[in-house]
Amino acid sequence: MRYHVIHIRTSFAEEWQRDVFDQQLCDLGVDTIDAAPETGQDGHTDYYIPSELWRRNQTAIREFLSPFRFPFSVSELPDENWNAAWEAEHPKEELPLGVTIIPHCAFGAGHHETTSMMIDALISRKDVRRTNVRCTFVNVLDNGCGTGVLGIFAKKLGADHVLAIDIDEKSVENAKENAALNGVQIDVRLADLSSLSSQLSPFNLILANIHRNVLLAQMPTYAHLLTHGGQVWLSGFYHDDCPTLIAAANDCGLRLLDTRSKGDWSMLRLEKN
Repeated sequence: MRYHVIHIRTSFAEEWQRDVFDQQLCDLGVDTIDAAPETGQDGHTDYYIPSELWRRNQTAIREFLSPFRFPFSVSELPDENWNAAWEAEHPKEELPLGVTIIPHCAFGAGHHETTSMMIDALISRKDVRRTNVRCTFVNVLDNGCGTGVLGIFAKKLGADHVLAIDIDEKSVENAKENAALNGVQIDVRLADLSSLSSQLSPFNLILANIHRNVLLAQMPTYAHLLTHGGQVWLSGFYHDDCPTLIAAANDCGLRLLDTRSKGDWSMLRLEKN
């Protein structure tokens, strides 16, 4: 597959602004971001986009970049087997409970702080099959599943049914592959939560390891989809984002159970009142 790369000298006052900027470019077709390219220039980031999508979306991308006034240039890369190159750099990840993950180009190999916090929290809950309503996570949603790692752990730990969804087709295929690799059956779908929510049964546990703005936008949907006493676990954001997320959760009838942190990253466990 041929790729174009957009070289941009970015500058943001706060890290969440970069996250929103990056997400907008991903929505326009970018599938890989290298924030530490070989140039070594401060603030220089390379955004890789399939050449077909660049040709289709370049006007929209230029219009999006224009107000920022960031210096940028575009170059075309030679044809290369990018998946093979990625896999060579990202071999199988061996995780607790014998879980094996091949990350391909999807997020969630298991070692990033945001993912490992969620895994640790799942493993620490030996009571996923207890009869107490508050502790029975029989129906689990892995929202923004990436490699499927969280849904796979939930299933390994006794969840009866796991639905894993992602808006990225590559992630969906990767999650299906990893589920088969680990010998578990989870329902993996290419879908956006907002368009799918009306078709879903209530969940005892929702896992969402995605960036802050998506979590804020989807908070009412999480509350709507949870059973009484059900929980939603959120990660993918910085510790400074916790007050904003907790306030939004409270507005939706979700109360804070606890906060966990690793490095600059945090995780929230919330319960539906």
